Amino acid sequence: MSAHLKKTLSPLLLWGLGVGYVISGMYFGWNLGLEKGGTLGMAIATFIIIIMYVCFSFSYCELSCAIPKAGGGFDYANRAFGKDIGFITGLAQIIEFVFAPPAIAIAIGAYLNLSFPQIPILPAAIGAYLLFTALNIFGVKIAATFELFITILAVAELLLFFGVTIPYFSSEKLTLNASTNGWEGIFAAIPFAIWFFLGIEGVANVAEETINPQKDITKGFGSAILTLVILCIMVFVATIGVGGWEKVVYKADGSLSDSPLPMAMGMAVSTDSMMYHLLIGVGLFGLIASFHGLILAGGRATMEFGKIDFAPKFLGKVHPKFLTPANALIVNTGLGIATLFTNKTGEIITIAVFGALTLYILSMMSLLQLRKSEPNLERPFVVPLYPALPITALLIGLFSLIAMSYYNPILALWYFGAIVLGFALFKIFYKGEK
Repeated sequence: MSAHLKKTLSPLLLWGLGVGYVISGMYFGWNLGLEKGGTLGMAIATFIIIIMYVCFSFSYCELSCAIPKAGGGFDYANRAFGKDIGFITGLAQIIEFVFAPPAIAIAIGAYLNLSFPQIPILPAAIGAYLLFTALNIFGVKIAATFELFITILAVAELLLFFGVTIPYFSSEKLTLNASTNGWEGIFAAIPFAIWFFLGIEGVANVAEETINPQKDITKGFGSAILTLVILCIMVFVATIGVGGWEKVVYKADGSLSDSPLPMAMGMAVSTDSMMYHLLIGVGLFGLIASFHGLILAGGRATMEFGKIDFAPKFLGKVHPKFLTPANALIVNTGLGIATLFTNKTGEIITIAVFGALTLYILSMMSLLQLRKSEPNLERPFVVPLYPALPITALLIGLFSLIAMSYYNPILALWYFGAIVLGFALFKIFYKGEK
């Protein structure tokens, strides 16, 4: 049996994965931040988070090119600080990659239910899990090529959405009731601003499967974050500018909406028009792209834990025929399907963001530490403006984690409790290197 993953990924496929992991955040979820801070509060939060992700992405490129392993942030922290901090970083990463897909799966089920009311949401979400887990088991190149195809469709649909709605843009609507809750609203909107970009770091988790990781990851990461920043700004302006932020947050019955783009499109064109139904139909591809991509990255993160006995060893096994982390993918899917039955999408998203922020903070600390402890480590890509970029990402990440904990105290207790419990079990059962 081969113990290694197959190298098949090119820069174009990496771009497709990087954008695909994230693009569902453009279609739903982010608009809930408008309720917290209004247009201005959400805009400020998003601007701060864009700075964090740009700084983080360049910094993470240095790590992923110097240490091209499937564990991503876990491998970097393990090398910089040892197994204890490495375990905490890896567990946070797995929490992100296990909890983000169920939220998206529910949205996939809801989109299908919107078009086909006879299809119940929960069975559709479970079916999506089984289908895309199987696709990932059959081969990473097949999975990544599919990801590229649906990502291109999802990007094209966002461009079409912008083209249809921007003629109806009004600066008065964009600035209507622009600020709610002041500074507090900005802080409360941070998790939803992060949802715009959550998952971009998953590119690093396929580093071992990249044909030329030292060059290709830099190209894939850089082009992906640039694409996402442009799409984020376009979607934000066009969606709110048609009718004001309240029109894409609250449904007619006053409840919160998880479909801001169709609501904005419905104000620009008739809900019976082809453009409107095209948005709903192709919007499903945006959700699928992120769902499928996060399953792919999560399988590699869990596999890496198993490879070095931080988790049951069978999780680290590679499928003998397809050379993919089949066992890890199956276990992650089981956990994800179990999470679906909680039916608490907002809370699931928040837990995933907690995991992501922990990963970002510890990864930036790892970069700073490795510069000191291993100055001669081969670094094919060196982050520009060092140490300003990783320190900026680190500080914004810390600030965001504190703000999230303050506004979500119960979920914070659950999250940090899970980290503490996991670490305690690790200290009890980990027997050291074999």
